[in-house]
Amino acid sequence: MLLIGSQPQKNRTRRALLQVGACTLLGLSGADRLRLHAEAPSSYLQGKAKSVILLWLWGGPAQLDTWDPKPNAPLDYRGPFSSIPTRTAGVRIGELFPQIARLSEQYSIIRSLHTSSNDHGIAGTIGLTGSNAGAQGLGGQPLSGAPRPALGAVVSRQLGERNTTPPYMIVGGKLHQGKKQVTGEGGGTLGGKYDPFRLEYDPVKGVRIPGLQLAEQLTPERLTDRRTLLDALARAERQIQQHHGDAYYSQAIALLTSPDARKMFDLSQEKPQTKQQYGYTRFGQSCLLARRLVEHGVPFVQVNWSDHVEAEEDSGDGGWDHHYRNFQIMQDRHAAWLDQAYAALLTDLAHRGLLDQTLILAVGEFGRTPRINEKAGRDHWEHCYSALIAGGGIRGGRVIGESDAKAERPILKPLTPADLAATIHHQVGISSEQAALLGLQLNGTVIQELL
Repeated sequence: MLLIGSQPQKNRTRRALLQVGACTLLGLSGADRLRLHAEAPSSYLQGKAKSVILLWLWGGPAQLDTWDPKPNAPLDYRGPFSSIPTRTAGVRIGELFPQIARLSEQYSIIRSLHTSSNDHGIAGTIGLTGSNAGAQGLGGQPLSGAPRPALGAVVSRQLGERNTTPPYMIVGGKLHQGKKQVTGEGGGTLGGKYDPFRLEYDPVKGVRIPGLQLAEQLTPERLTDRRTLLDALARAERQIQQHHGDAYYSQAIALLTSPDARKMFDLSQEKPQTKQQYGYTRFGQSCLLARRLVEHGVPFVQVNWSDHVEAEEDSGDGGWDHHYRNFQIMQDRHAAWLDQAYAALLTDLAHRGLLDQTLILAVGEFGRTPRINEKAGRDHWEHCYSALIAGGGIRGGRVIGESDAKAERPILKPLTPADLAATIHHQVGISSEQAALLGLQLNGTVIQELL
């Protein structure tokens, strides 16, 4: 990401003045590439997915209220919501998701995920990287090991630079629990060149590029105002003239001055009915922006449901951490927003011929306690949770894994975030040999039932 504009004068550094996620691909050496091609069929190294969208449902949705309802469980487990049939015979999901139910032939449900921690920070790192290395929990003490690269960093490294735009973008602010930032959204051992370029959607101000700290009023829509843009860049150039010719600066200028790059940030170019289809919520418009990004060749886009795990009433910004009022929040906000945005994204991508080459994963860091607590909420539950996965060569209309009668634990095909990561690696064409050369071995295996 690029930081341009007013910065503190004290201890100003090159990185503080100017940071841009490089688009340069760190490829394998020539010898490594020749060896890999000789040892494996060329088709194995060519993935079916050309882009990946990760819908990160930060805070942890309840499996029983979404994709794994248990209508025969006791009331204090199943909750007040019933289930509805999907278009896949015998498969039912929560009643609050009618639009998603109608599209069941396009996605598969995974009902047997589990992870090793019920701490948002640690489970979040595992979910984003496939490993707990370097994870920091609520207590503040990081776990051993260097943080692994985010899935987005690995995918963007594999699929590489297609144009002047960064290959790994996150729509949403940095993930937090409480006031602690969560590890796992960066380049990790691949280096800072694979850190994400971050965008944000504000329901009032529209799309914002926090890393492009130009004038406050300079929104992506106004980047088409050539005079305003040139004036802002001139001010920035005067501040960093000692770095004249810097590659980072050159790439940043290319991003800002390229008409195609600017257009992909500009939601005003969408038809009103398309915006309405996604929903005028932060998450809905962020999903629309994600579609625009992959349409313009960005290999990996992560859409954060929220920055913080907590609901607004708990000093958060609307996360899925519903320790109380779970059912009220689900009915009034979260379920409707997710139902509309997810259905719109799948439908829109399919209509544009992009769904077959765009893999979409919707998942949180863990699930919620099957038994409802005394505050009409559900607490953290790492032992069993669910996800939706679609597109990019993934078969739809399937249910992978099974939980017990109360959705407490998997009883058929237990899966982990590392298995999800291995599957995505496979779909974008990362072989186990490539992963080993990069030091990215995963303790997971490809979910063959999805392919």
